[in-house]
Amino acid sequence: MKNDISFKHINKLAIPALIAGIAEPLLSITDTAIIGNINENATESLAAVGIVGAFISMLIWVFGQIRSAISSIVSQYVGANKIDEIKSLPAQAIAIVVGGSFLVLAISYPFAKQIFQFYNASGSVLEYCIAYFKIRIFGFPFSLFVFAIFGVFRGLQNTYYPMIIAIIGALLNIVLDYVFVYGVDGYIPAMYIEGAAYASVIAQFIMAIIALILLIKKTDISLKISFPLHPEIPKLLGMIGNLFIRTIALNTALYFATSYATDYGAAYIAAYTICLNIWLLGAFMVDGYSSAGNILAGKLLGAKEYKKLIILSNKLTKYGLFTGVIIAVVGFLFYNAIGTIFTKETLVLEKFYQVFWIVIITQPINAITFIFDGMFKGMGFMKYLRNVLILSTGLVFIPTLLFFDWLDYKLIAIWIAFTLWILARGIPLIIKFRNQFLPLANS
Repeated sequence: MKNDISFKHINKLAIPALIAGIAEPLLSITDTAIIGNINENATESLAAVGIVGAFISMLIWVFGQIRSAISSIVSQYVGANKIDEIKSLPAQAIAIVVGGSFLVLAISYPFAKQIFQFYNASGSVLEYCIAYFKIRIFGFPFSLFVFAIFGVFRGLQNTYYPMIIAIIGALLNIVLDYVFVYGVDGYIPAMYIEGAAYASVIAQFIMAIIALILLIKKTDISLKISFPLHPEIPKLLGMIGNLFIRTIALNTALYFATSYATDYGAAYIAAYTICLNIWLLGAFMVDGYSSAGNILAGKLLGAKEYKKLIILSNKLTKYGLFTGVIIAVVGFLFYNAIGTIFTKETLVLEKFYQVFWIVIITQPINAITFIFDGMFKGMGFMKYLRNVLILSTGLVFIPTLLFFDWLDYKLIAIWIAFTLWILARGIPLIIKFRNQFLPLANS
């Protein structure tokens, strides 16, 4: 079969992508769990990790859209059997995004205090934010480099090597977290929150080295920059631009949520941090099928196989919904045990358990939204994704948060806003996809 969309082939792409997806938030979750269990200033440190994590996630999501843009173009060329025409593009694209990452590092480093004051951090929480950020930010260029190479591999219909890279990075980060945060008697002093930052940077650096080696050894793609610029560079930059604006809207929602949680107090931002990391873990678990949709939708669109595109969407919806329900069931079964993994602070756990049920029930909704989000990225429909996210943030998330905050719902207000936001993002994508491709599939 020219373009295989069988259960076996979908899972051949989805399962490695799922494992790789879990590894990404695991870096943050490891920091959260280990920092949450230190003996001194655990609540303030956990709050700082959450605030800095929100800001760095914003940077990575904004600039890391290069992964989706590269994957979309490469996969469409693969579908059209024109892969030889795209070989010079990745090196140019990676150079652009990594160059931008160094610029961001140079601008943000001196203004760390002002950045986290903007997030309502103050006192010891602000001090911890600055200390953690001024180390962690040096991993940013390595993260973007890895994301870009992941995009190349995805475009080539390969999710295996990104999985290997992500697993190594996640395991290394866990080991280094324990070593640097708690220390090793007689050898390495306990560095607490700074130790978690060093662990992340080292893990990101090693992932970048492994990604570089695998790209050179296992593909025909060269990272030697050549001129003139590839003809697809303007299209790539247009995609990145639309995704950039889209991600600004996404992170506007995250900023409001983090800022409000921080303003409620240290226990609230600590509980919010735990919830957000679990929410993201669930999202990245579903990302396996979202990635399969990204990879295969671009390829099928390039081959103009619209009937298979419809069948693919139906299959991925079913698989993603099943995965989301399983995640939700596990969450409810281990409801009380999950919180204690991250902290023993009674007040933090009290706030966490008040809202964790909302985090759990959003998982099946997240699954459907993220799958169609992945397919639209694979097909290169970045402008529509941009508009949907701007409208859902401006017309749904922010008004919902303000209304329920006015009712003094605090963390519940934040997670109601997230739930309605995800619905507002997913429903228009489903409608647009069906309206556009059902007539083409039936013609």
